[in-house]
Amino acid sequence: MKEGPVPELWVGTDAGKAEHHCTVIDADGTKALSRRVPNNEDELLQLLGDVLDLDDGGLVTWAVDLNAGGAALWIALLVNHGQRLFYIPGRTVHHASGAYKGDGKSDAKDAFVIADQARMRRDLKPLQETSEIAVDLKILTSRRMDLSADRTRAINRLRAQILEYFPALERAFDYSACKAALILLSGYQTPAALRRTGRARLTTWLKNHGVRTLNIAKSTADAAVSAAEAQFTSVPGEKTAARMAHTLAREVMALDEEISELNAFIEGRFREHPDAEVITSMPGIGDMLGAEFIAATGGDMAAFGSPDRLAGVAGLAPVPRDSGKVSGNLRRPRRYSRRLLRVFYLSAQVASVRCPRSKAFYQRKRAEGKSHKQAVLALARRRLNVLWALIRDHRTFEANASRLAAAVA
Repeated sequence: MKEGPVPELWVGTDAGKAEHHCTVIDADGTKALSRRVPNNEDELLQLLGDVLDLDDGGLVTWAVDLNAGGAALWIALLVNHGQRLFYIPGRTVHHASGAYKGDGKSDAKDAFVIADQARMRRDLKPLQETSEIAVDLKILTSRRMDLSADRTRAINRLRAQILEYFPALERAFDYSACKAALILLSGYQTPAALRRTGRARLTTWLKNHGVRTLNIAKSTADAAVSAAEAQFTSVPGEKTAARMAHTLAREVMALDEEISELNAFIEGRFREHPDAEVITSMPGIGDMLGAEFIAATGGDMAAFGSPDRLAGVAGLAPVPRDSGKVSGNLRRPRRYSRRLLRVFYLSAQVASVRCPRSKAFYQRKRAEGKSHKQAVLALARRRLNVLWALIRDHRTFEANASRLAAAVA
């Protein structure tokens, strides 16, 4: 007796915070199941079992529109049970939904679109289980970015506050880089207080409150007292503004301490990754940029398939924007990982100064008429190929400098 074709099902999940909507379709696009499920382990496992019961020994392909956040538990359950899982971005679902019946947007319709797109498309990459280190680094580096943004906002508010009542002091220091100035504001904020204290006593106070060296304490005291001697007028609201400056200075110092502790944690966790030594062997990439690279890529180059694909995700591979009779018009893609682009761009900037081969490549691009930004981007693209090869072969840059010379030249 001749066997029939192996049945196959496609399962689309429109993921949410509290609930997911799941739709199952067969090879003809006929809906076999549509269910809203709470984002709880027991209910999700029940759904998984019910879908597998429908397949009658056939193939099941799963697809989700989120690869993190509220879908994390569902993804983990599917991966742990050995299911074939694809990620279809929400933007793709949004654009595709216009070709399906019904004008209204609903979770059920989106789930059906996700399942049907998984059934028809052949360009989707399966989601792989992400290593614990990569997940940790993603969480930690995201937290660091938030803290850095909070610090920038706090410094901007601090400068604006000081400017309102003591402009000479606002001009005297770079508060984003001078810890001594923040320590100063934790004790003295007004022109009168600084003049009463004087240079000698202020120098001693700064040294006793954490300023590293006597020279830094002395120069900070000189600048602060000089600013105070340039203003004898008390601006209305000075006391309240000074209190706010004190609070903001303490806030920035607390953020600096937290960022410093987090940096040490990130560096230690990154060093546990098997490719850490390979990644940091590339000139211009240290522990922090290396951690950002692992966080942005998941640490699995096989998931991208080729360096060209990785370059596209990083925004370093231009795409054609031809129109009518205009051809050869290349632009950076609209959708790309800005975090990944930042890693390659910043490391290329450093390498263009400190690495002889990268410096020669950069200078050659400038000689060809490229702007600084264009030359750095070209260097970043070339370095991406080199890093891909190093990770693939698990070899360090220094050990293979002669073999890789042609790649970066």
